[in-house]
Amino acid sequence: MPLTPVLTKRFGTNAPWLIDNYEALDGYVALRKAFATPPGDLITLMKESNLRGRGGAGFPTGMKWDFIPKNDGKPHYVVINADEGEPGTCRDLPLMMNDPHSMLEGIIIACYAVGAQHAFIYIRGEAVHAIRRVTIAVQEAYARGYLGDNVLGSGTRFDITVHGGAGAYICGEETALLDSLEGKRGQPRLKPPFPATNGLYDAPTVVNNVGTLCSVPYIVLGGAAWHKEQIAPSKVAWTEDWNDRNPANKLNDPYGSPGTSIFSLSGRIKNPGQYEAPMGTTLRELIEMAGGMSRGHELKFWTPGGASCPLLTIDHLDVPLDFDAVAKVGSINGTSAIMIFDTEDSIVKAVLKWTQFYEHESCGKCTPCREGNYWTAQILERFVHGEGTEEDVDKLLDISDNILGRSFCALGDGAVSSIMSSIKYFRDDFLALVKPENRRAPEKTPVHEGGPLLAGATA
Repeated sequence: MPLTPVLTKRFGTNAPWLIDNYEALDGYVALRKAFATPPGDLITLMKESNLRGRGGAGFPTGMKWDFIPKNDGKPHYVVINADEGEPGTCRDLPLMMNDPHSMLEGIIIACYAVGAQHAFIYIRGEAVHAIRRVTIAVQEAYARGYLGDNVLGSGTRFDITVHGGAGAYICGEETALLDSLEGKRGQPRLKPPFPATNGLYDAPTVVNNVGTLCSVPYIVLGGAAWHKEQIAPSKVAWTEDWNDRNPANKLNDPYGSPGTSIFSLSGRIKNPGQYEAPMGTTLRELIEMAGGMSRGHELKFWTPGGASCPLLTIDHLDVPLDFDAVAKVGSINGTSAIMIFDTEDSIVKAVLKWTQFYEHESCGKCTPCREGNYWTAQILERFVHGEGTEEDVDKLLDISDNILGRSFCALGDGAVSSIMSSIKYFRDDFLALVKPENRRAPEKTPVHEGGPLLAGATA
């Protein structure tokens, strides 16, 4: 499948992170075009382009920008979520390392569109190399006049502050990030109110992901129609087939998740790494790009969007990887973090590792997440050590059901997604680890004078 790079078009060129080299490849041209466009028209452009947030939830970017109140007399802020901590995800870091100015250009355009003059880039604290590179890029932008007073003669001042987080996974949740940015403990806030009206410093705030803002300059230059054309051909065919087979559960718009995305491929493939492809590309196509499976074994299970998404199987090889199609088959496209496992891998051990991660990263604010992940991790450990029982499988599902939808934020839902989906598709793998002495005793058949009762009969 021929691919034209968009987000990664500068990767591999001569030091693309330097502002001179960025400007030589259309850098900051979109910013000049944006400043010649009314802010309301820019928001309309983002709506028409169908750009959806690349941070995991896939919320429409233009709609999020349009939520910011107009002429309210308050300061407005743009906050960039670069806390990338989802297991298996590695696409924001390559963008910040190779092409930080595309993010900065997208940030300034977003600020102009929503009436903000100050933006904050929240980068995971362990990513010291990215913090340094983005900080230098910000300094270059100030020196070149893209930040500071009267940017490009607009009469407006724009500032960007780079902030290093403290390495808490929970700060990837937007309201926990805002609390951390304010110097508080990183814990999710109760919603409503939402950040659009009561965000950073209780002011209207847009929170966008790195990949989302890197896409903005290309849409400003190429237009909404061009962006909607960036979709895998197989997505349209799959949608038509899906709609024929599911008339009551149709996908209304095959172009609902356009644009390109950077897919993070890891696990049992020959060439792990980051692959840019149109939204709607299938796992079969991505594995082919990566050189195939690495050990000669068949695919068994995989994550479409990181460890917090329900697992999929070999039966889902041809599902288009975008927000709508993946949701139709019971999972989430998430952050496009694809971890690939073959038939020689233990699904129980994989789920245990992910559960231990969420147990450790729970902020402890709510009981279902704090206690529930502790219990599920213990039960999974019993299975791995051969001490589980058949009743434990049902207990895992029961605890997971009491976490799902009952935790304060989405961390709880994400923590149990792999547990529930693994049992859904591979219950026998759990039962295979149960020792004979721990197996459930066979149920006795009710007997009456005429012999065993048949199904539906009464004594």
